[in-house]
Parts: sequence; structure tokens; C-alpha cells
Amino acid sequence: MRWLSGLRWLIGALGLLVACTARDHPYVRLKGEGESAVVAPERAPGRLPLRVAVAPVISPRATFEIYSPLLDYLAHRLDRPVELLQRPTYAEINDLIRTGQADVGFVCGGAFVEGEREGYMELLVVPQINGTTTYHALIIVPADSPFHRLEDLRGRRFAFTDPLSNSGRLYVQYRLAQMGETSESFFQNTFFTYSHDNSIRAVAQGLADGASVDSLVYEWLSHNEPNLITRVRVIERSPPFGIPPVVVHPELNSGLKEALREAFLKMHEDPRGQKALTMLRVERFVLPAPGAYEDIRRMAAKVRGWP
Repeated sequence: MRWLSGLRWLIGALGLLVACTARDHPYVRLKGEGESAVVAPERAPGRLPLRVAVAPVISPRATFEIYSPLLDYLAHRLDRPVELLQRPTYAEINDLIRTGQADVGFVCGGAFVEGEREGYMELLVVPQINGTTTYHALIIVPADSPFHRLEDLRGRRFAFTDPLSNSGRLYVQYRLAQMGETSESFFQNTFFTYSHDNSIRAVAQGLADGASVDSLVYEWLSHNEPNLITRVRVIERSPPFGIPPVVVHPELNSGLKEALREAFLKMHEDPRGQKALTMLRVERFVLPAPGAYEDIRRMAAKVRGWP
């Protein structure tokens, strides 16, 4: 009887959890952190879900909270269920696009030029933030450290975000290559944190003497966790790069591709879309400018030895 009573308590607790989740996100069902969330409007029964992959720029839970209104908007706009796919690394997100397991992806510039070069990634739209479609890599150090230049970090511990990250790795690799160095020859040791907020925390907590991070994530944390940002200091800001884009596979169904592009481009005109944009801290989505990612391509070619 004791185990039966415990079972009833567990069922009740799960029911309360589901009810709370449903109230917070009426069209969203969270299947598990790091796995997926499903948005399923009642008026689209039986339709295959639109699969949206998001690179791990920030933690899985924060990604779910930030992207849920966008999933809700896309579900209603396209009249079909929407599934959010999260994976631990940029390479795994790229692989979802490459293999057709995801229909659309939010990726970083470094991951995009990799997928573009291998022929499985195509630009769809890009976000516009504060009137621009660019962002920066920021090299940061602990606020109380004596370091003021990248050169000061020779022989120190450095945190990279992801092997395919532009702002979180490629930019620093390129800077070191200009100095005739590699990360192996210059730093004492390096490690990957697999999200920009994790890199910032690693520096703030003294686990790393420096890191290179996405300026958009840094600014987001300056609003949401200002006490964290006060514990780090920016010592270098890169030139502007093309902002992390929204991509699809070139062979994605043309009708779906155009429907997605239109949904993103008109998001700012829709009340549900405006809510999603506010959560993303994006003004609107626009078409990418020609040559927007040429600097990232050039850096990747030098660092990765591309012809």
C-alpha cells in the first residue's frame, strides 16, 4: 500500500507539473532539457512538425524560454506543429541540417561557412538588432586581472565556446595566426564550454584567464545578469561580422522554404510575432546582404587551410 500511495503522489505531482507548463506555454510541451519542445496547435492535427534546430549559444533551459514564443508564432503562421531541437555542439546542429533531420536552423557564422562550403547550408534570413545585422567577438578577462591585451594572455588558460564558433574560437585563432602563433603554442591550455554564457561564467569564476564571446550574449547578460558582467572586463572588440543567421538546406522543399522566409520577414507585423521578437531582443528579420559573411569565410580559410 505504501508504494501505491507513493505512486499516486507521483502521478499527482506530474499532473501538476504538466498543468503548470500548459498554463505558462499553452502551445508548448517540454520533453526534457536539451531534447526538444513541441508546439502543437489544435487546428493542425496529424501534420508533420516543422523541426527548428538552435545552436547552443546559451544554456538549453534559457534557449527554451527565449525561443518558445517564436515556436508559437511559427506554429500558428504555418498551421502545423513545431519542434525545437537542441544539441550540445554546433557540429551536431549542423549535422541535423545536413541530414534533413531539421528543416530550419539558427546557427553561428562559423558553423554557417562550414555548412555552406560543404554544400548543405543556405542563408534564409538574418536578425536585425539595434538597426544592424552585425555583431562582434569580445575577448574578456576577469575584472580584477592585470591583462589588457590578447598578448598579455600568453601562457594562460583560455576558454573557447565551440570548435565551430566564430566569435567563440575562430576570431582568436585568426588573431593568433596573424601573430605567427596557434592556440596550442600561445596558451598554457584551452578548453571548450559549449555556450557563450558558460565562457563568461568561467572567466568570472576564475576558471579561465580569458575567453572570446558573442557580443549579443554579453549584452543580453548585461541586462539579465548584471552582477555577472561586473566580474569580467572586455579587452578587445573585433571588427563587425555578419550576425548569426537562420539557415536551411538548399534542397528543402521550395514551398516550405518560401513560407518560412515570408513568416520571418513579416514577423514584426504580427502581434504574436512581435512578442517573439521582443523575447529574442530582435527588431525584425531581413534578407542577408551580399558578402555579409565574407570576413568569416576569409578567416576560416586561413585558420582551417581551405583553398
